Amino acid sequence: MLEVTTEPLLRRLVGEVLRRRRREQGRILKDVADEARVSLAYLSEIERGRKEASSEVLQAVCRALDLRLVDLVGAAHAELAAAEGRVVLDLTAPDALSGRRTARAVPAPSRAVGGPADVVLLAA
Repeated sequence: MLEVTTEPLLRRLVGEVLRRRRREQGRILKDVADEARVSLAYLSEIERGRKEASSEVLQAVCRALDLRLVDLVGAAHAELAAAEGRVVLDLTAPDALSGRRTARAVPAPSRAVGGPADVVLLAA
């Protein structure tokens, strides 16, 4: 029997990535909202996955978080792929020590996988 699973919504994945980045920086919502010139309430809704932000708003929030839009989309992609049990190799990630670009595996949840589409490469 075919197992039916529901994919997470893109707006939720994007919101999770933005919130995680903000928290990693130790910043409060108001800081980022002010810098991005969006309302605090609206940014909160975006982070919680309740609102679909326009590309202009996403760009402003990314800029405020010192995050490239391509990295936001890549992180959301990696989380979606991981939810499907795929391994993502990010060929664009710089090595923390050397600054050179190296492959970085994004871990997938532990479940049996098989088939040719279980590894996804990201390159830029």
